[in-house]
Amino acid sequence: MAMFTSRKQEPATPTAEPPRAPSPDSNRAPSSSAQPGGLLSGGVSIKGSVKFRNALLIDGEVEGEIDSTGALTIGEHARIRGTIRAKSVIVRGTIDGNIFASERCELGAGCTLRGDIEAPRLVVDENATFLGSAKIATK
Repeated sequence: MAMFTSRKQEPATPTAEPPRAPSPDSNRAPSSSAQPGGLLSGGVSIKGSVKFRNALLIDGEVEGEIDSTGALTIGEHARIRGTIRAKSVIVRGTIDGNIFASERCELGAGCTLRGDIEAPRLVVDENATFLGSAKIATK
């Protein structure tokens, strides 16, 4: 019968996904937080209060209060004037104000903090500038 052929079916090959353009963050080091967070990039300036829940990287300027239940990273180009209240704070830029961290505060190399710190854990890099006092106590 001519209806049937003896040719075998070739297995279907999965189609390849088109190549993706690299994301703007592909050149950055991976963040320490697995949760996605927000970004306040360089060139952005805010006067007022900033509130967020999970994670935020600030690399711009903020004049006012920053309040969070999450993790805050102050980037190398950031300039903050005001009080910071967050679960954890990593400082790599410049802050003129006090930091209240409920879990941890880290002052990285090259940062400048003019203000006081209150946190149960404090990590200070040897190349950090810290002009203020620190209250390190568990609650």
